[in-house]
Amino acid sequence: MALQTISESVYVGLCLKIGTSQQVAIRRDVWDIIELLEHKAARIDDIVTMISGSRREGFRFKDSDMDIMFWPNNHRVIWDFSQATLYNTLRYTLILCDSSESPPGFRLLWLPLEEAGSNVLSSCVRINGALCISSAMFRDNTCTMIQQVSTVHGPCSSGIYADGVEYDYAYCFASEFWPPSDSSWTDRCHSWPPPHVVDDIMRSGCHFVAIGHKLGKHADNEWRISFSQAEQKLVYAMNHAQFLTYGLLKYFVKEFNNGLSEEEKLLCSYHMKTTVFWAIQQNAIAHWCPQNLLAGFWVCFKLLLKWVYEGVCPNFFIPENNMFLNKVHGEAQRNLFTQLYGLYEKGIAFLLQSPSISSYIMDVLCNPRLSFNTEERTLITEALLDRDLFYQMYKKDTLHLINLHSCMKLLHMKEQLISSPLTQCQIHMLQKHTATILQKSAFMLHDMYTDTSGGNKQMYIADKRSCYMLKLAAKFGFVSDLLYIAMYFYRTFRFREALSVIEMTKVKLAQPGLMYRSHVDPDRYTEAVGGRSWSYKMRHVVACYITLYNHTCYINELTPEQQSSSLNHDHTLDIPPYILLHMLEFLCCRHVDPMRAQAALDDLQVLVHHDRGVFVPVLNRDISWEILGICQQMTGNHQDALYSYTQSLRQYPLNKIDTATRHRIQDFH
Repeated sequence: MALQTISESVYVGLCLKIGTSQQVAIRRDVWDIIELLEHKAARIDDIVTMISGSRREGFRFKDSDMDIMFWPNNHRVIWDFSQATLYNTLRYTLILCDSSESPPGFRLLWLPLEEAGSNVLSSCVRINGALCISSAMFRDNTCTMIQQVSTVHGPCSSGIYADGVEYDYAYCFASEFWPPSDSSWTDRCHSWPPPHVVDDIMRSGCHFVAIGHKLGKHADNEWRISFSQAEQKLVYAMNHAQFLTYGLLKYFVKEFNNGLSEEEKLLCSYHMKTTVFWAIQQNAIAHWCPQNLLAGFWVCFKLLLKWVYEGVCPNFFIPENNMFLNKVHGEAQRNLFTQLYGLYEKGIAFLLQSPSISSYIMDVLCNPRLSFNTEERTLITEALLDRDLFYQMYKKDTLHLINLHSCMKLLHMKEQLISSPLTQCQIHMLQKHTATILQKSAFMLHDMYTDTSGGNKQMYIADKRSCYMLKLAAKFGFVSDLLYIAMYFYRTFRFREALSVIEMTKVKLAQPGLMYRSHVDPDRYTEAVGGRSWSYKMRHVVACYITLYNHTCYINELTPEQQSSSLNHDHTLDIPPYILLHMLEFLCCRHVDPMRAQAALDDLQVLVHHDRGVFVPVLNRDISWEILGICQQMTGNHQDALYSYTQSLRQYPLNKIDTATRHRIQDFH
């Protein structure tokens, strides 16, 4: 009974660290709907992306990485020539894979027609007279073009984003077919995963990443079969106790590897995932539940110990592919086994050495009478669950919209999707996306008729439509989205109307129950909107950054910053809503109320100088100091403006506006 109570304590602790099943489902739903939209919108000549790795699976560790796979949509890998009849060879470049000389899980890729994109052709070598795509050459050609500041790690281009999240970008090829010689795993799927998951995996095919087997005959030319998409579906098929067991194993391997160099790290998170897959499928635990969490961990740990002893870690889909072959052998294998066996001899109590979970075990050992309620509604408040949803929605509300046609195409796609089976979370994600498309379309439409001699009537009609779209968007989006209406009124010289919207927005942003990014007072939030629908909460108490797409003009005074950002290969400016609100108030009041304009500038200056990362996050200080400098310069206060521009250059260049800042400084001289 004590072990079950400790398991419940660890389960509750992991729910608070990793997330409840509701939180994990929200994270997955948002990724899924974004990916579905991107794949539907992708043209034949586009590069397609797929998020994989721990973030896609639903984890949010501090060091959760972002794994992204890229592949050309007009290239497809086939397993035999009979599959070629399913493709229009005028539109698709077909690649034939060959397993005759490769270890299990690896293939050579041939170009039977010797036609392909430039990156592919420049990566080819001749083997026995035929054109073979070299994985090593392809990796060298593509890793540098995906991200400038990165290093090659395995088949990936690796680096760190501005917010500290590590990324692995893998440029690969897709096959819409499951490997015919590797389908025996389905014979093992008697109890797990369920038949519909097996069918979905088989229909989804696989990918090929640019890395060969180190001991293979063609190490520099072979490609590894990637089952990332299938593995994601298997993780989705886990119940929450199984998922948290996987999370506990990730904590274990991270702490086990702590202090080791990359070469010394023989175990990785992927090995942990594989043990969970095998343990679940082999029915090692009759009932995976909170009370059996530690029993499940122990089963996986013993399986891992067995694999290390034997020197064989069988890939879940291709057991003949031994994932220990390159590293876990000889003296390294013996040392690793000795370390793990030392932990095994201590029993499950060795987890007391784990900084991540030892406190949850000690709580029970120090007070055996403790009991734990593992019901989710007792573990997380409504406010914290909503925060997870709305922050995910904002982070994924990025759309590649280049013209009105692309906006209308995406709106039509969303109209079709809304009638398909979707979760509530996905429906609201589509609503937020719809608001973004309408906002973008409104400014695009305005530019179309001001840049041409369309005549007053056409301009009047376009203006009416733009206003309608922006007001409609405000019914779908966040509180902060009202600022798009204010920007439009300022752009069209309706300063008093803009100020009216600004006043309304100011009141809403000052609410004590407001949720701004990840900042929220749970009690006041619940008091304000507890029990209300997500749509209502979005419109009334949720705020986030204002995103300006760089190829669209929103505020003339920020045009140099948008141009600078574009020149540095960025697509957007992200501005804190409080900063934009004061800027717009200052700009409008300069035309109608000079004294109020000075008050707005004073408010802006206080916010930029004295905020401690709440309303002006550290990563957005570059644009915040820049906007303060612009407003100061407009009043003729060149000394303060110069100071603000200098401060902007000292911040992290998130928005990549430093070129514009330097030009503004040069203008003073």
